[in-house]
Amino acid sequence: MNLAQKQLLIVGGTSGFGFSVAQQALAAGATVQIIGHSQAHVDQAVQALQTSDHRVCGTALDAQNRSTLAAFFDQQAPFDHILSFLGGAMGGGFLDNSVAAIRQAIEAKFFANLQLSQLAAKKLRPQGSLILTSGSGGHPYDASGAIIGNQAINTLVAGLAVEMAPDFRVNAVAPTWTPTGLWRQLTPEQVQKQAAVFAQGVPLKRVGTKAEVAAAYVYLMQNDFVTGQVLHVDGGVDL
Repeated sequence: MNLAQKQLLIVGGTSGFGFSVAQQALAAGATVQIIGHSQAHVDQAVQALQTSDHRVCGTALDAQNRSTLAAFFDQQAPFDHILSFLGGAMGGGFLDNSVAAIRQAIEAKFFANLQLSQLAAKKLRPQGSLILTSGSGGHPYDASGAIIGNQAINTLVAGLAVEMAPDFRVNAVAPTWTPTGLWRQLTPEQVQKQAAVFAQGVPLKRVGTKAEVAAAYVYLMQNDFVTGQVLHVDGGVDL
């Protein structure tokens, strides 16, 4: 249950939840490799995360491109834990969006993670784990493709947990709306307003923090008897 000297790969670790997980894992003694889409973002994140004993490094690549991702894994030694933050948000219902837009949301959420899982399953050390990112708090009528993608992720976790047992564990974290870089197109004032509105529908009457969500990924890495689970970090919004 100790992350000291564990080897982590965080796909999507240059910002948001992935960056926060990297911070907490490094503080716990892990060695972290992050993947980001652009070299500039990777360099910036590595510089911000770097420890005195150089336990963090990064690679820029398109993690949704199978051949690129496969080539990356071919060059790597096995990891203790592989975490994926692939996927994004989507607003609007089934009539508000085109079939292409909904298909793209599902592709980016489910099929990108399925593809990653198939490759990552061969690059885990014994007793290692794979942790995906689902989501909670939305509705089919206002987050159509994203909801389907999250439900598919949950199903993927349930299947992989059995297929990869007993040597490996598979779980997911399902955060709800949380202020992260995903909403960088909004002004600080707009983010604050959206957070206040969203909080009214949360039993705890506030939104979560990146650190609170990141702690769930750390827990799933540390607890060796949890598999096939989707851990909701949502302040009870689904209730």
